[in-house]
Amino acid sequence: MGDGADMTTSEERRLGDRIIRELYRDPDYIDDAVLNEYVQHLFMQLLKASRERGELSPELEERFAWEVLLGRDRTVNAFALPGGYFGVHLGLVAVVSTRDELASVLAHELSHVTQRHISRLIAQQSRQTPLVLGAMVLGALAASKNPGAAQAMMVGGQALAVQNQLNFSRDMEREADRVGYSIMAPAGFAPQGFVSMFDKLQQANRLNDNGSWPYLRSHPLTTQRIADMHSRVPAGTPPAPPPTLEHAMVAARARVLMRPGVDAWRQWEAEPRTTGFASRPAAQRAAAWYAAVLSAVQLREVSAAREGLKSLDAVVRGDPAAERQARLLAAEVDMAAGDVRMAAQRLAQAPAAGAGAAGAPGSAPGGAAAEPPSAPASASLSIADLERAERGGVMGGAGASVGASGVGRPELILRTQALLRANASAEMIGPLQTWVATYPRDATVWQLLAAVWQQQGDTLRSVRAEAEAQAARYDYQAAVDRFRAGQDLSRKSAAASDYVEASIIDTRLRAMQSLLKEQAAER
Repeated sequence: MGDGADMTTSEERRLGDRIIRELYRDPDYIDDAVLNEYVQHLFMQLLKASRERGELSPELEERFAWEVLLGRDRTVNAFALPGGYFGVHLGLVAVVSTRDELASVLAHELSHVTQRHISRLIAQQSRQTPLVLGAMVLGALAASKNPGAAQAMMVGGQALAVQNQLNFSRDMEREADRVGYSIMAPAGFAPQGFVSMFDKLQQANRLNDNGSWPYLRSHPLTTQRIADMHSRVPAGTPPAPPPTLEHAMVAARARVLMRPGVDAWRQWEAEPRTTGFASRPAAQRAAAWYAAVLSAVQLREVSAAREGLKSLDAVVRGDPAAERQARLLAAEVDMAAGDVRMAAQRLAQAPAAGAGAAGAPGSAPGGAAAEPPSAPASASLSIADLERAERGGVMGGAGASVGASGVGRPELILRTQALLRANASAEMIGPLQTWVATYPRDATVWQLLAAVWQQQGDTLRSVRAEAEAQAARYDYQAAVDRFRAGQDLSRKSAAASDYVEASIIDTRLRAMQSLLKEQAAER
């Protein structure tokens, strides 16, 4: 379908950065360490398979972000953005039954990017007049809600151009299905996940999709896509594997964190006590107990949460990945109960964690385990550390999985939060610095590092970490403000130990000012 040469990869990445800057500010944006780790790990497996099959060029792999953002939206949806950014709604994570179904959606969206669909779509749109573009956008939005309104809107001289654009999008969707399906098996997923996922999409859309006006759609009819995927599954293919306990628990977490309301939380809290619950499959029981415990935490009913944990532990015993999820949940319960020392101890005793699905070790897109450079606990990260990590890392965002010590991002974040509340966070300086040296766009960890430095009385390093957190979210104005605050603070300090930190702040301030000028020029 072409190579998208009308828009360079650098231009597409800059466009993606501008869009993602707004999404970070969206109230629905959520950086939940457990969900982020699970989704990003599945995504990285697909990215590795895509590269090995030749779908991902070295240029795209180096220049694009390859970062997944989560939103609390309850709709069953995911989307691709310019520059290798992806969005996943919690509603999607909550409704999928298996990791293969979730992987099929991620594979589809990944293929939109690797096949340069976005740049080609932008190039196609740029050939139209603004008036026609406006009609196309309004018509596409209306088609998702009211096909009749869309038909009425797309009339007159604009109809042909709009129709051509929508046809172009349908071809992209078919290609994304085909390419996405082709990388499922090499990535370790059952391709049948595509078929079962389309069934769920059809059910999710049944209330506002009557199947009419297929020529007004930017996506092909779901029934057409289901038929295409059925035709690709070879005869005699065994059924997809059943859901894992870990996936069932992650889906339950997504349901609870969508903020469904007190009534839903109370319903989930009571579900394990319903008649016939004990005869359900283990995955369903694990999901129900997990939802019950987390709902009790949301309702601040700690005693009920602790009781539910005992039953959850009994269900997941013997499954390492599920046991890890239960342990992380138990640490959250401890913190909700105010027992931060117990939470920190529980996380410290956790074995070296594999990230994401089935407890597999987190890996960089090249397949090698991520090996972050060491960072001394007593010193600040140098400019060279940041520049080396920014050049070499594609997992720079919140989806990073496992650090050098084998401890996952959820353990790192939860343990730091617990020790901060216990006023004993000094031991986390080294692990946090090591993490951000490898994943410099992890704003959440930068914020935690700032809080740790502040608790240790090192205000200058705390301010610099706050600035780096703002830079990681592409809020360069806020980063400039914090770096300037650091400059003012360093001038007032006569401590010789602050000289290196002050030099780093000066250099990073100049870099942020340059990026801020670029942002202003883009506007």
